[in-house]
Amino acid sequence: MSNKSEKSRTSGFTDLSVRKPRLVDVLLSVVAIVVIWQVVIWVSGVPSFILPGPSKVALALLENAALISEHAWITLLEVLAGLALGTLLGIATALYIMMSPIAQRLLMPVLVLSQTIPVFALAPILTLWLGYGLSSKIVMTLLIIYFPVTSTFLDGLHATPRGFLDLARTMRASRLTTLIQVRVPAALPSLASGIRLAAVYAPIGAVIGEWVGASQGLGYLMLLANGRVKIDLMFAALITLCLLTILLRAVIGIVCEKINDWAGQTP
Repeated sequence: MSNKSEKSRTSGFTDLSVRKPRLVDVLLSVVAIVVIWQVVIWVSGVPSFILPGPSKVALALLENAALISEHAWITLLEVLAGLALGTLLGIATALYIMMSPIAQRLLMPVLVLSQTIPVFALAPILTLWLGYGLSSKIVMTLLIIYFPVTSTFLDGLHATPRGFLDLARTMRASRLTTLIQVRVPAALPSLASGIRLAAVYAPIGAVIGEWVGASQGLGYLMLLANGRVKIDLMFAALITLCLLTILLRAVIGIVCEKINDWAGQTP
């Protein structure tokens, strides 16, 4: 019993020793960016209406906290909805392609060909079709993350260890049973990697959709601030977007670690 408790305390200290340097590294990076930012302003003498200083941006962030949080909430809703729908659609597509050889021959060229079209160019069309509300931004986010999730998960499904497949064949498992009980657990780490990428790309789709046409969101607030020459507010909205992306990436990273741990324990 004592050995077990000692082991748990040791693992806890190990986790702290691993996380603490990461937190310190992040703080040091932030401080370095702020210092370089301020030094560039001092050396170049660039006016504040082009590049405001960190103190002015921080003041704008505090003074407009309610306004920024209101628009940030809208952008977060768009990102989360697009991320969830794009992930589910990507998983379903990869599973369908694995189950159907015909679908693999027909859909794979379409998926590859779709990547030759700049997704950003579709934003005006989506706004025209779906309007200025949340729908066009959600679809834009979905389109940006759909291919990374689909391709990484599909690669993971194809990369199932041959020994697992031979064992399933020996036990006369059906194609569906092999897919669900053998291929999917083995492909979960690849899916986790795709979702991590999607967490970074998703805010890009939402903001681009807001730039093209919106009445809410951080992208809209940035355009509004730029039009009124409130560059400090524009930078404050941009920093808020960066913080949202970092937070989303951290949360998704924790979830993906849990998925990888479960996949590692799955026989």
